[in-house]
Amino acid sequence: MIILALSVSTIKQFMLDYFGLLLDTSRVGLGRQPKKENDLFYLCSLIDYTARKTTNHRKIVVNAIGKERLAKIYDLADVYHCENIDKISDELIEEFHIQPGEFDNVKACKYSVPSHWDIGKVYQRLITRVAKEEKRDVVEILIEVYNSWISDAIDNYNTATYYSDSRWIFLSYMEGEPLKED
Repeated sequence: MIILALSVSTIKQFMLDYFGLLLDTSRVGLGRQPKKENDLFYLCSLIDYTARKTTNHRKIVVNAIGKERLAKIYDLADVYHCENIDKISDELIEEFHIQPGEFDNVKACKYSVPSHWDIGKVYQRLITRVAKEEKRDVVEILIEVYNSWISDAIDNYNTATYYSDSRWIFLSYMEGEPLKED
């Protein structure tokens, strides 16, 4: 058996020379989307999780937490993500005195219930597009989106809104009402 000791630079050069590949380690650990989009995904999922747990509309949770703390969670989402989401949610409920509400869209759902991660992704895509379009702060857009008509539409799991195309959701939000389908 022959064992070769090769340096990393030698291996990279070999890959480049023979396979036309350059090992790019600059994206290690970043996943399929930019870090800040992933941070927003976590924040939106946490909002949904907390709203379900307290049976509140999402805007109740968003407004109770407030802009400053939402921004902190967004900035430190990679740290919060290492904790149990149930623990983080309990801490937010206690810290911001989020009382039980009467909005149980999970119980009211007649069909398959999307997870808090599924809904977090819907909001993340919408908020990211609006922030890019309007060139404004992500947290400000998040607060506006959750306090708009689109939030009630997304959170009604008996309609098609939450699983509609993200472009349709974005254009409908920008228009101020659901777009008519042709």
